Amino acid sequence: MSKAYLLGLLLSLTGNLQAQTIGDTVRPVRTEMISPIHKNSFNNNGECPERKQGGNSRMVNGYLVFDGSMDGNRQVDPQIAVGGGYVLHGTNNGLVIYNKKGEYVQGISQKCFNNGIDPKLFFDAHNQVFGFDLWVYWDSAKIKPVNISVSETNDPRGAWNTYPVPAPKGVDGGGIGYSKRWIGYSFPGGTERTFVLKTADAKSGKPATIYHFSGSLGHPVYGQDGTDDIYFFEIDRDKFVIRRVTEAADGTPVCVLVSSKPHNLKYVGGPPQSPQYGTQQKVSSGDRNPKNLVLQSGSIWFSQAVHCEGRAAVQWHQVNAIDGTIVQTGLIKSDTTNYIQTTLAVNKKNDVLIGFQEANGNMFVSPRFAYRKSNDAAGTIREIVRVGEGRGAADGVAWGDYSGSVVDGDNQLDLWTIQSRSNEKGRGETVIVQVPMTKNKMKQKKKQKTR
Repeated sequence: MSKAYLLGLLLSLTGNLQAQTIGDTVRPVRTEMISPIHKNSFNNNGECPERKQGGNSRMVNGYLVFDGSMDGNRQVDPQIAVGGGYVLHGTNNGLVIYNKKGEYVQGISQKCFNNGIDPKLFFDAHNQVFGFDLWVYWDSAKIKPVNISVSETNDPRGAWNTYPVPAPKGVDGGGIGYSKRWIGYSFPGGTERTFVLKTADAKSGKPATIYHFSGSLGHPVYGQDGTDDIYFFEIDRDKFVIRRVTEAADGTPVCVLVSSKPHNLKYVGGPPQSPQYGTQQKVSSGDRNPKNLVLQSGSIWFSQAVHCEGRAAVQWHQVNAIDGTIVQTGLIKSDTTNYIQTTLAVNKKNDVLIGFQEANGNMFVSPRFAYRKSNDAAGTIREIVRVGEGRGAADGVAWGDYSGSVVDGDNQLDLWTIQSRSNEKGRGETVIVQVPMTKNKMKQKKKQKTR
């Protein structure tokens, strides 16, 4: 090893340390080049074993509802992404494509995407691609790769590229986000817990440079606004911290601290476990840390499950992405029941859907949602909508571990959610719901509801 190389390495390490001690900007501490696993089509030209789940579209309380995966255990980890005329659905057991009528199109095991669990899905309308992650913790080489998969077009049936990013110190699946330029991922475990890569590289199937940051930048945000920078959000005990990764003049990413501001929220603690009918066994209610966050109209939007007066409740927020101030906050709570496992979606008009589940001692875990229009009073929602009922008690604490809510990437108006319900054996089945926000569809829904 040459003296020049050692000197260069020392200088680069010193520069990184100095940048990190400034407090407001951070540069990556390490890079690596990852070559993708390319697939010509979603099902690898028919070579992947078929996974056929769901369908059975129907109207429930005036909304289009259809089944997603029906073969889960108590930890289904359901997700959806909507765009290109399709609904892409993922769980711990695999991936399924439906059309927007709820009709099955294709389905495969996650083994066809280099394996993994804890999927998080997105549709990037700026680049017209789908993306998702799968985390593998059982590989024999102990690399524990995070498999970042990105489609080459807005048709999920077409070609895909999967980038297996080593995460040997990872202890659980993480969160994914995107902007026009970047894909970001944060996960628990180790000293480097956030990495980013360029969407253009992943879409084209080129070897991609993975930029690793020291520590965690926070949870990556879905960048529905047309920004190149990708945002990250962290909930501290008493403050919200916002960071963004931007591109430096040399083309590499640099993280900038945007704000760190007290939130002054009354309810910030994690939710208690929720009871079920006919058993002493309680189930997990979720996490105070949000499972998805959205940058829309200059604000970061999210929901979280919190402890509220002895029960689990859903709290949702709109936070100014520039200065970290709370624009509005809402609380969905009850004196007689629990609301759990929540996610939020928001459209380009700032209409909001909040998906969650309900559980109490007189019922089984059941799917619900609520929505609000942008001109409704701040912090309020309209009525809670029931879109199914649970049929049996889970036999353990673990439940969820989360749900999914997204905007329709084709019109940026309609909102969708996927929620779990318990079947007769107390295992997780999923329902997918379309909540139309375009005028024509709203009129159709009202007519169907009055029939």
